[in-house]
Parts: sequence; C-alpha cells; structure tokens
Amino acid sequence: MTEQLAAPGPAAAAATAPAPLGTPAPGTDPSVDPGADPVGTGVVEVDLDAVASNVAVLAARSGRPVLAVVKADAYGHGLVPVARAAVAGGATWLGVAQLDEALRLREAGVDEPLLCWLLLPDAQLLEAAVRRDVTIGVSDPEHLDALLAAARASGRVADVHVKVDTGLNRNGVRVEDLAPLAARLADAERDGLLAVGGVFSHLAWADAPDHPTVDAQAEAFAEAVDVLRAAGLRPTWRHLANSAATLTRADLHLDLVRPGLAVYGLSPVPDLATSAELGLRPALTLRSRLALTKRVRAGEGVSYGHVWTAPHDTVVGLVPLGYADGLPRAATGHAEVWVGARRAPVVGRICMDQVVVDLGPSAHDRIGDDVVVLGPGDRGEPTAQDWAEAAGTISYEVVARLGARLPRRYVGTGQAVLTDDPGDGLDEAVSP
Repeated sequence: MTEQLAAPGPAAAAATAPAPLGTPAPGTDPSVDPGADPVGTGVVEVDLDAVASNVAVLAARSGRPVLAVVKADAYGHGLVPVARAAVAGGATWLGVAQLDEALRLREAGVDEPLLCWLLLPDAQLLEAAVRRDVTIGVSDPEHLDALLAAARASGRVADVHVKVDTGLNRNGVRVEDLAPLAARLADAERDGLLAVGGVFSHLAWADAPDHPTVDAQAEAFAEAVDVLRAAGLRPTWRHLANSAATLTRADLHLDLVRPGLAVYGLSPVPDLATSAELGLRPALTLRSRLALTKRVRAGEGVSYGHVWTAPHDTVVGLVPLGYADGLPRAATGHAEVWVGARRAPVVGRICMDQVVVDLGPSAHDRIGDDVVVLGPGDRGEPTAQDWAEAAGTISYEVVARLGARLPRRYVGTGQAVLTDDPGDGLDEAVSP
C-alpha cells in the first residue's frame, strides 16, 4: 500500500501532467516518510483502492458505463486523485458541477469524457472548456447563446448534454419548454457548432425507490427524449440514475449511470441498506490526536454555555478539530469519536477548533493518542452516517464540508479488486 500526504487547497488537487495513482501530488513534500504518521491536528485519509472498488461494483451491478461524479472536490475527498482512481475502477465518464473543476481536471491531464452541468454564461470559461473538450450541460437558451459564442471563438464543435427538469424544479429546462430549445440545438448541430451527445435529468426522491415521483420523472424524461428526437437530435447517452437509482432501480439505468455518493462508499439509501450491504466501502477516514486530557469533577460544566455538566467525576479529552474543519456544530451532544478501541461521546458544544470528549472516570488515555473522528466503521468507529444522524443532516454534507486546512493523505494504488460478485442481491438488499 502506498501513501502520500497532499497539501490542502487547489494545488493539492491539480497537477500539470498525468501521474500514476498513489504518487505524490503537486504541493506534496516528497521528503515526508510514507511510514510516518503526519496527522498534526487532523488529517483526512482517503483510500483510493476503495474508490476504485466502489466504481467497479457500480459498473458490474448496473451493467452500464459509469459517470463518476467528482464535484465539490470529489465530495471532500480530493478532486484529481479520486478522479484517477474512479477511472482506474472503470469509470468511462466523470462529472463536475462547475467549469473551474472541469478545467482543473484537464490541467491535471485527466482526459476522460467529462460533463459539467452548472454554469453561468461566462464566455471566457466556456471557450476554455470547449477547447479542452469538456461536455457542457445546457438547460437554458441563454446558456446556449453563450456556448455557441464559445464554439465560434474556439473553432471547435461543442459537445452538449441537454439538462431536463423532470420534476426536481432545480436546474434544467422544463419538458414543456424543451421544443424551442431543441429546435435551436438542432439548427446549431446542422451548422457544425455543436453535437448533442446526451440528455439527462436528476431525481428528487431516488432514496425512496418506490416513491411515485420516481416513476413520474422517468415518464417525463422519456417524453423529453421524444421531443429531442422529433427535432432531429439523436443523443447517444440518456442518463437519469444517480447513486440510489443505480443500486435500486435497474429500469432507470438507460445508457449511462451517474453515481456520486456511492463512489465514495457511502450508502445513498441509509434507511434501506448500509454501505456493507450494498457492497461498498467508505473511502474516507478523519483522524486526529488527543491534545489534552484532564479530570472534571461532578457538577462542572464543559465548553461554551455549559450545555453538558459532568454527572460524576470523569476524565475528558480535547480533540483539536472543530466546525472550522467541517465538524457540524449541530452534532453537539450526539456525536462520538473512537479513542483507545472504544467510542467516546462528544460533550459540551463543538467549538471552532476543538471538541471535548468524555473518556470516562477510569481513563488512562494520554496526549497524542490516536482519535478516529469518523471512518468506515470496521472497528466500531463512528461513520459519516453516524455523524449525519447526530447532526440531523446527510452523509453527503458531512464529508463534503471537511475543511481545506485538513490535509488529504492518499493510501492505496487505486486499483479495483472485487472479491465477490457485485451483481448479486443488491436490488434485493434495498427493496423496501
């Protein structure tokens, strides 16, 4: 197993040329001993083998090409290393929300087909994206105007996937408004300015596979495809299935599946199945160390507002991470961490840079002892889902909000190894 420590921020995610998985990223100090444990106050450890394996599971389960969503710095895991691991696991497409993310991937030498779907009509960025063969999601006539200008300026044919709003009422063109846009797209395709390669939409209730909106959106999507075809367009890639639908709705796999959360090993249907039951492995572990331990007497309050008072004499430990690092303050009084092969509850308010945990009255933990804030859960440590439930949120938010001052350390080579048949039983495992 290889290991690297990447500096936080854009320099950690971007590279000037392709590099083998597991090799030091730009901004990495090559003098760091891979055998050392440079945790500092905290480190996000990302298992690239888990990412690759998860993508392989999703590809095998769906029987379709996989577009791995790596937006938001790969859900906090690190854009470029995760993108490469996803490709190594079998992803044939990548997806991002913003054009600067797409251009960072291209600058890093990631050349796989790449879809970007959330944009402002910025002519300069769009021209750069067209020149770098980034596929653009078009959902509005004004976006199309800007894209056509970019195509003319670049002298390149822009690749387009039409984003359709089938009921989420967020991004995308409504089905009833699609025909005029489709006519313009067809004209531009005939003029050699663009090629409509795909059409896609996003589900509102995919985590409830039998919810009536799922079928309603599927029907609206089929109608949208018919509108495009009536205009003379023949999109190759129809994609509707996010992580949840990839794992629970085989009828929605179409030409391409588009998982996000499941790429990182987190269950998109936590009320129905765990990551393990879905054949997925969480890729992220957040580590820290105890910065201090001290005795607290019965009746003494801890942290701001004394929202927790010691019910008896005990020992507390200080973990030097807080909401500035992405720990949700709303998890105060509900979350736990892993210390000394046991869970320890977070007590008192979660602060900007630190949290206090109750180690128990007979604790012998010392400064510098390892703390796992969240991880895969193999040893009993809290998971991202545990923290999500403690904070009243979703695991997506827990991992995506982990802050830039936490360095990312990458372990593994990013090669997918499947030990079981991932095509058996996943739909059954999550059937409500």
